[in-house]
Amino acid sequence: MPTASPAGSTPFLIDASQAFGTGGHDTTAGCLTMLDRMARRGVVPRNIADIGTGTGLLAFAGLALWPRARMIASDIDPASIFVTRDNAGINGVPLGRGGGRLAVAVAPGIDHPAIRHRAPYDLVIANILAGPLITLAPDIASVTAPGGHAILAGLIARQMEPVLAAYRAQGFRLAARGGSADWPCLLLVKRRRYGWRRKQRARHRADPADASFGSW
Repeated sequence: MPTASPAGSTPFLIDASQAFGTGGHDTTAGCLTMLDRMARRGVVPRNIADIGTGTGLLAFAGLALWPRARMIASDIDPASIFVTRDNAGINGVPLGRGGGRLAVAVAPGIDHPAIRHRAPYDLVIANILAGPLITLAPDIASVTAPGGHAILAGLIARQMEPVLAAYRAQGFRLAARGGSADWPCLLLVKRRRYGWRRKQRARHRADPADASFGSW
């Protein structure tokens, strides 16, 4: 039987099916908390990308917090995008390309024309795994606006420093750490002096056969 939602919260009904990300794992819960923390601090992203969306939950949460934002959610697994579409219908999240709507794409990392065309983003969410996060650091940096934020999760505590090093090398700084002791969630900000330029193609292509590329 469903439990009552806390006052002031937005409930979502999520069917994981063949995807990951129901909100029960520390990584997803940490990202949800970080999104709420950003909103409470007055951050208002207008253009958001959820890379490795899984069930779509983090994208739904982003639109609930910032209803006018443009949102695109992607995953390397086509099954995840089918699940995201289904969950969007269940939760009344409109699909489409305009503000307040969710666009979806099957893509390894940012390697999709729609993702690149909509850049730069003032918020990129990537709840995947440490290896892909490190590999994708140059690509995520290339589509993040100067002064924009990135939420990274899916890593365990001992992987935090290598992930941070990869993103610091791309011009990000650590703004906050959340999540649990074992599963940190990192909020990064891209330094303004690094600027932004559109990429024609991703520098690193994730191999679909790589079982380490996925979402929680």
